[in-house]
Amino acid sequence: MSEQPIGIDELLERVRLGLDRVTPQEAYDASEAGGLLVDIRYAALRERDGLIPGSLVVERNELEWRLDPQGSHRAPEATSHDLRVVVICNEGYASSLAAASLRQLGLRHATDLVGGFQAWRAAGLPVVV
Repeated sequence: MSEQPIGIDELLERVRLGLDRVTPQEAYDASEAGGLLVDIRYAALRERDGLIPGSLVVERNELEWRLDPQGSHRAPEATSHDLRVVVICNEGYASSLAAASLRQLGLRHATDLVGGFQAWRAAGLPVVV
């Protein structure tokens, strides 16, 4: 018996039930405490809006390979499955799906930023243009 197809809205809702999503201030605090902010926005958005200082930029299509602590293509920052990872997209949608994927790899503290980069910027947190 196969599962019934679901729409993206329901998928997103289901995925978010397993995440402890964070506010911009909580994301900032996590980075100050040694957590890793991972910016998955595409280049045009980063060029237009700027970057969060200290964040790791990883294109979405490379995310799992770069963040897997056991992977041969991992980023130097991907040191442990216990690492607190906050995934950031533009508005907080794609990042939820990305964080859920990282959790499937065993990164049990992976989550995402509610409202994405736009919420970070609106909160007045640091941005490098």
